[in-house]
Amino acid sequence: MSPVQQPRPALARRLRALRESLWPDAGITQGQLARALGGDKRLSISLISSWENADRPIAPPTRRLEAYATLFATRRSLDGGTLRVLPVQELTDEERTRRKALLEELLWLREGMNPAAPAPVADIWTFDGEQNITIVCARLPEKYRQHLSYADPESADFVSLYTYADPDALIELYGHIRSRNPDNNVKFCTSDELGADDYTSHLVLLGGVDFNSVTRTVIERVKLPVKQVARADDAEHGGFLVEENGQSKLFEPKLDSQEHLLEDVAHFYRDESPFNRKRTVTVCNGMYGRGTLGAVRALTDARFRDRNIAYVQERFGDVSSFSIISRVPVVGGQGLTPDWTLEENRLHEWPEAAE
Repeated sequence: MSPVQQPRPALARRLRALRESLWPDAGITQGQLARALGGDKRLSISLISSWENADRPIAPPTRRLEAYATLFATRRSLDGGTLRVLPVQELTDEERTRRKALLEELLWLREGMNPAAPAPVADIWTFDGEQNITIVCARLPEKYRQHLSYADPESADFVSLYTYADPDALIELYGHIRSRNPDNNVKFCTSDELGADDYTSHLVLLGGVDFNSVTRTVIERVKLPVKQVARADDAEHGGFLVEENGQSKLFEPKLDSQEHLLEDVAHFYRDESPFNRKRTVTVCNGMYGRGTLGAVRALTDARFRDRNIAYVQERFGDVSSFSIISRVPVVGGQGLTPDWTLEENRLHEWPEAAE
């Protein structure tokens, strides 16, 4: 069992105290809690009991602690006579603050984390030695390059990197992968420069289907319920379309009336490569550049990567394929790193979690 998954008696005692003592007049039973936390998939009373057993504790997964924090953040969870977990978006600002503090406490108790010495976790960007890694960017379209002398090969000032889309995401990720894989051959190129042998290396694709043809090729070859709706030249800003159970939902970026970006949408996808089953393909994508950078920084930013990696390990376990669509708030023109441990930041996850 990894350090972040060690069950803690203190957590078991805290969970029991929340049920029995936070609202003592309510008399919340384990059965009521099981129904509330399980939603459509009712949990067993024995499972709730195991989470509250300080002698032989079993640690709940993060998503259950999120539900605990949401439920006990507000007395309104008891409105109507039936205990239930309210949607996070229905909480007041004060209730959101209580939820955040309670969730942080429960995660700390669960993980037994010493803030001065956080538990180590595996890095998702570390590959086996001597395996080639290729980062693929789109070529910046001609209409965006034509007025840049630095992007003109005929100019004395020509700089190749000016012809790349998403250079900030490329610089961030290339340095991180190189540092994590000193014995591997790590290269980057544009999609029109990709060689035949590069397709069978570990592929890391930056940017979406509108600019990056390799991203488009990969998405067409894998089983993923997420498709990117490319941006149009008019007012349509595209988004990520999820199609599941006969229903569709589009996750779009948010812009103000002056077309300033307020919130981008990031998509992180990891799978077995369709070109070499012993290698991986990873897509870091956004509707705009700050979304692509956010998808990268979720697992490179030293302030967030360990908790995000720990979340991925627990949420998806040993599966080879997973996908997370998340918000990337834009403040002062800067995209913020998404924290995947916060439910409100995660717009869609695939595959669905097993009970």
